[in-house]
Amino acid sequence: MLNIGDKLPAFKLKGYDDKMHSHYDHADKYALAIVFTCNTSPQAKAYSQRLLKMFEKYNDDNLGIIGINANDSGKEPDDSLEGVKRAAFHFKMNELSFLYLKDEDQQVAKMFGATVNPEVFLFNSKRELVYKGAIDDNWETEAGVTQAYLEDAIECALDGMEVDYPEIPATGTPIVWK
Repeated sequence: MLNIGDKLPAFKLKGYDDKMHSHYDHADKYALAIVFTCNTSPQAKAYSQRLLKMFEKYNDDNLGIIGINANDSGKEPDDSLEGVKRAAFHFKMNELSFLYLKDEDQQVAKMFGATVNPEVFLFNSKRELVYKGAIDDNWETEAGVTQAYLEDAIECALDGMEVDYPEIPATGTPIVWK
């Protein structure tokens, strides 16, 4: 389980593009958000468009986003690598937007200590964990958001500042374990 200040762990996972991707893929980014998410959780689905908007908003500021689906595809067929590919196509993801990867053996999720979909781990330019937890305080409607936890943390990370609230418990659907 990662704690604030821990370094980004090494990983290598297959993506929606059938290529292997690693923790080095966004080495040039000033901040990197790893989002454990899936195709089946109502909360994860609600945040999909918001994460794409966030990537577009901060792309010029050099933010990288990697989505990782760790759900057991034996129990959740829509969360298989094929499901990851369908979701990437649906949301028009490409190498210029954020990566969407499949954690088949769930080792990366365990290494991070991820428990729910969605759950975010934000790393600064030194690849130290500076924030983990929730995206915001209202998964049901973007208009109802009063606390944009992840955006606030991104702003701090990009500016090289300490995050005011580095841990906000993530709420979502539990990761489906094998």
